[in-house]
Amino acid sequence: MRSDKPILLVEDDLVDRMTVERALREIHVANRLDMVSDGQGALDFLRDPAREKPGIILLDLNMPRMSGIEFLQVIKQEDVLRRIPVVVLTTSKDERDRVDSFNLGVAGYMIKPVDYMQFVEVVKAIDLYWTLSELPD
Repeated sequence: MRSDKPILLVEDDLVDRMTVERALREIHVANRLDMVSDGQGALDFLRDPAREKPGIILLDLNMPRMSGIEFLQVIKQEDVLRRIPVVVLTTSKDERDRVDSFNLGVAGYMIKPVDYMQFVEVVKAIDLYWTLSELPD
């Protein structure tokens, strides 16, 4: 990834968490990967002053306690958090989810492929976006 900042993965499914971790390792992304299992956990993580803010958030939408859309609604209201790029990485093909996500300022919306090699290609695309983007500090 572009900087040495960590990546925050917000994902409740253990298999999907392991798949993202494996794909990042496979494409030689050396950034630390922090993981939380839902939107509320992500808010707690991001609001903890002892934790380094991530350079990018990979966000699932369908999670317990607080969904990805609810999470976006909160962080986009907070000055410190709103500029962290968020890429939705989800199984949802629902047009409403896509529209709501972009209305809430996501940097991208990616559907998780079932095939692992296609999943690696999606992660490569996210890495390329991250590497080429000029983001504010």
